[in-house]
Parts: sequence; C-alpha cells; structure tokens
Amino acid sequence: MEANQRCVSVLSIAGSDSGGGAGIQADLKSFMAMGVHGLTAIAALTAQNTRGVTSVWVPPCEFLTQQIYCLLEDFDVRAIKIGMLADAERIRSVDYALRDFTRPVVLDPVMIASSGASLLEDTAISHLQSRLVPRATLLTPNLPEAEVLAGFRIDGRNDLMRAASVLLERGVQAVLMKGGHFDEGQEVVDRLFVDGVVHEFRHGRLSLSPHGTGCSLSSAIAAGLAKNLTLLDAVTEGIAFLHRALQSAYRPGLGDLVVLNHAVAKHH
Repeated sequence: MEANQRCVSVLSIAGSDSGGGAGIQADLKSFMAMGVHGLTAIAALTAQNTRGVTSVWVPPCEFLTQQIYCLLEDFDVRAIKIGMLADAERIRSVDYALRDFTRPVVLDPVMIASSGASLLEDTAISHLQSRLVPRATLLTPNLPEAEVLAGFRIDGRNDLMRAASVLLERGVQAVLMKGGHFDEGQEVVDRLFVDGVVHEFRHGRLSLSPHGTGCSLSSAIAAGLAKNLTLLDAVTEGIAFLHRALQSAYRPGLGDLVVLNHAVAKHH
C-alpha cells in the first residue's frame, strides 16, 4: 500500500490494562500482528499488575463518545472490537455512538479479570444483553460469562449448546463459546455457532495461567473481518494466532500470570 492511501483500521472500545497484558494494550498488539492499523477508544482505566486489579477509573461518557466519533470520521474503520465497558452508562454511550455503524462488531463481554476481579457492574449486564448483543456480529464469551448472559449454570455439553441457542435468540449473528474454562480433559475446544452449524476448534491444553487471551482473540478476529475474511475464516485464523501466542507466552511480573507473545505469533 502506498503511503498516501488510507489503510484498513480496526477500533477497540475497551479498558486499559496498566500491566500491558490485556485490554487495549493486548488489542493493539493483536491488530499490529494481524496487519491492520489499531485505534482505541478507552472506556476504563485500571491499576493492575500480574497479581490483580487494584483500582478501576472510568472517564466521562462524553469523552468516550468523543473518542469514537473523531475516529470514525477520519479513519477507514472496517471492524470494531468491544471489550470492557465497566458500567451501564458506558454501554448506553457506546450503543448510541455506533448507531450508524454497519460493519462487523466483535463483542467480548468482559466481566471478570483473570485475577477474579469484577470488571462489569451487575446492573450493567441487562444493558449489555439488550443493547450490544443484538448489535454484534460475533459474541465471544468464556464459560463464566456465558453462564451470566444465558442465565443458568453450564455443566455439560448439552448446557453449552442450550446457552449458545439462548444467546443467538438475543439477536447476535454468531457465538464463539471459548473452551478454556470448560473441562474437556487435555483438550481445549472452542465452538463457533453460526448459521445453524457448530464448528469445533481443538488444541492441546497448555499448563499456563494466561492473561489477555480473550482480548487478543476477539481483536484478532475483528482484524480478520476487517480484511474481508468470512466469519469462519476470521475465527479460524484468530484461534491459530492465539495458540501461537500462547505457546511462546512469557511471565513479566511477580504473579503467576503469563502474557501472550504477540510478536512471535505474527501472521504471515
């Protein structure tokens, strides 16, 4: 691409991780590795490290929407990834700011940090379900998030299938049920529910306590959609990217959490 041509951009609307392993920071690393220009609208700031989240601060809603508006009017935004939004007010603001956006949206319903800290107020869950889930092209919950959104405990594969059906009925086009928290022995099985078909992606389980996997995966998929891949191809490429990044993950802090090596996993 020539320097005077606008490149493909992807916008992440999410929270910042001061430890650099998840959130906006992981999103930007994923975007670069996947060959797209990364943009950010920061919905929340966290004081966190590899041992936990100390504090969360949310900037005014007006500032969040100003970030989104100024980016959409200047850049060629081909897809959006939505992550941590913290509360109902930010969810409503994002919903309004994206009212005219017609390109793919990947919604990662961030509720709980890897350390166990809550990242979404309980009162905001209904707003997430009613406003952003129907807007999304793809929803990417892990097991605890799927249980909250579906409204029941998931104990086995039948429950998993039922939960996906409930989420699809809410208006989202497709659901990627991430398998990291689901006990299936030595394998991790991610399942994509789309157009009445279930696609399974299997990888060996790694003995790690990873940080930023959901952020990185949803961002990589959004990047694929921005490059006009089909949803299935974007998910396939995103999961392969995540697995490569996990295989070369490293431990930067005193805590047990490891962060992904996005640079080594760069798409070729």
